[in-house]
Amino acid sequence: MSTIQGNRPVTITIIGVLAFIAGLIDLVSGVILFFLLPNEEVVAGFGGSGGLIAAAIGSIIVGLITAGLAGGLLRGSSVARMIVTVLQVLSLIGSLFMAVAYLGIPVGEWLGLAVSAVVLILLWTPKASAFFRD
Repeated sequence: MSTIQGNRPVTITIIGVLAFIAGLIDLVSGVILFFLLPNEEVVAGFGGSGGLIAAAIGSIIVGLITAGLAGGLLRGSSVARMIVTVLQVLSLIGSLFMAVAYLGIPVGEWLGLAVSAVVLILLWTPKASAFFRD
């Protein structure tokens, strides 16, 4: 784990902000899923209420952890980088599933998918790798 030793690349600041936003999107998506429990079509899309509740809880947990680790990314924590990488992959998979399973217009899920993809790409650029190695 490294600490800020002067200059943090702008890319890292963008990653930290986007990771926080991605976490918030996952958190909000999870809360929205709970409000969709009365909608039988949505519940059926998740294979029953248990699947919908599990997806909602999972999304909230991923969101809270990702938003919480955004500060660690800004400080150059390689542990935060690895955890956020795993969580963003899970978020990508979950957002893709929810965008396909949800019968309405899943704009939020596509937005979450895009933000997670950008975070993943930026986390592993050469500049980011150099910052997390220092």
